[in-house]
Amino acid sequence: MTDDMTVDEYLENAPEPHRTTLCQIRESLRNILPEATEGLSYGVPAFMIDGTPVAGYAYFKNHCGFYPHSGSVLASVADELADYDWAKGTLRFPIDAPLPHSLLARLVEARTKQMGT
Repeated sequence: MTDDMTVDEYLENAPEPHRTTLCQIRESLRNILPEATEGLSYGVPAFMIDGTPVAGYAYFKNHCGFYPHSGSVLASVADELADYDWAKGTLRFPIDAPLPHSLLARLVEARTKQMGT
């Protein structure tokens, strides 16, 4: 990955089924955050409000990841994450099973509330 890579290029480089899964995540986030801009943050696709990352996502060999760009968002919704492997700032999910729209909406809501937006 290079610093000048676009989100589209990142997704084009993703293997299947990762690509399809992440494209579904992207579409959900576009619907949840229509005012956000897209770009790369820490080398992965992210949705940003006023330049601050709100929701990021990425692929890895054996999983995909969601990143709220906060160390406390996931803990604040821990009761909704029982079916997932997660840690302070990373939510891992299967390469062929996108996170449900409702969960993404809840995670974004927690993050934007934290940001005061």
